[in-house]
Amino acid sequence: MTRRMILPLLFGLVGCAILIALGTWQVQRLAWKQGILAEISARLADLPVSLPAVPDPVRDRYLPVRIAGRFTGPGIDVLASLKGVGAGYRVIAAFQTEDGRRILVDRGFLPEDQRSQPRIATAARFSGTLHWPDEVDSFTPPPDAARAIWFARDVPAMAAALQTEPVLVVAREATGDGITPLPVDTQGIPNNHLNYAVTWFSLAAVWAGMTGLLLWRIRQRTG
Repeated sequence: MTRRMILPLLFGLVGCAILIALGTWQVQRLAWKQGILAEISARLADLPVSLPAVPDPVRDRYLPVRIAGRFTGPGIDVLASLKGVGAGYRVIAAFQTEDGRRILVDRGFLPEDQRSQPRIATAARFSGTLHWPDEVDSFTPPPDAARAIWFARDVPAMAAALQTEPVLVVAREATGDGITPLPVDTQGIPNNHLNYAVTWFSLAAVWAGMTGLLLWRIRQRTG
């Protein structure tokens, strides 16, 4: 091996090591995420329980609950879309339980062309899932007051607007008014670690191939 080959070889080895390490880390993240998704799926399959007195966003996330009471009328429409249907809204409504608490209920999806239809404040009894969606970031627009449209489910802000507890129950069953329930499941939780791992390992293979080609060319010129 000539001296001219040492630096490219070291550069190639270090690059491959870094890329392989990144791929290995993504494989480990994949196993971690699969465990988390399995835990969430198992919890979602539990039988519904009564609404906790003081729901905790960490302890009670994805907890199935059963509630009874009545919708009180005011609501929030969150811009959304549904595959096979198109644009529409997630309907978030204020709900008063039988014991006098006021909470938020995500009733589900309503197509764009049905938004103007009246929604009846009525009694309801159904099961749902406690959820604190993480949908708001620095790019989320503020609610459009003129059109009464929100762009994300922001539980504290929605609770303040509708004067409820900062507690959201996502309905598992239909609650009327032609609204299609969108129950919580694991399909909306991203798990792209396998794709990332394949990408890093592929880059490592390409890096190794390019390094080998460079070393071969150097050897040909100095041979």
